[in-house]
Amino acid sequence: MRILIVEDTTDVAEAASASLGRAGFACDIAPTLADARACADVTGYAAIVLDLNLPDGSGRDFLRDRRRAGDRTPVLVLTAQFSVEDRVGALDEGADDYLVKPFDLRELEARLRALTRREAGRAENRVVLAGLDFDASAQSLRVGGAAVTATRRELALLNLLIANRGRIMSKDRLFDGLFGFENADVGTNTIELYVARLRKKLMGSGVAIETHRGLGYRLDLDG
Repeated sequence: MRILIVEDTTDVAEAASASLGRAGFACDIAPTLADARACADVTGYAAIVLDLNLPDGSGRDFLRDRRRAGDRTPVLVLTAQFSVEDRVGALDEGADDYLVKPFDLRELEARLRALTRREAGRAENRVVLAGLDFDASAQSLRVGGAAVTATRRELALLNLLIANRGRIMSKDRLFDGLFGFENADVGTNTIELYVARLRKKLMGSGVAIETHRGLGYRLDLDG
């Protein structure tokens, strides 16, 4: 799943991006409000991590504008402001959660997993479908009770397909969920490769990735 990190402190943004990347998220970094608006206008995100104090204005303005435009993307606010009024104000303007700086990267990951689960209508990180057992937080996959080795990106693809189970996902949408702007040299045909690899690893699970020619892919129970 693809995350937008709106943060002007380079070491914080890069540390968060690296940590979330290891957890299976694709991350874009926007150091200013202008950059954040440009990213959000062209790409859909599973969640946005939003600092409130930015060089060209307040993150609350960005949040307010997105909500007024009808954007429901989950937003986790980062703030160095400790007052209850500031935190309540951000929540009232549409933030879904917040973290006070300094924060533990493990907590950031956990809160983002919770937000994306909630948006997908799931209560837990672990998903069991027929013989497939997948835990997004542990980055583990089992088929028929046996552990299956999969790459971070293969697991991210599976997570995306599970979150949209029963719905056809276009190659473009899957690509946007798996790759950030730094992967501009990667083509959408790469999705075919990852789908093929994942299909082999799901054999015997009772779960299938269907190809809908010209439309995309859909994950559902086999048969």
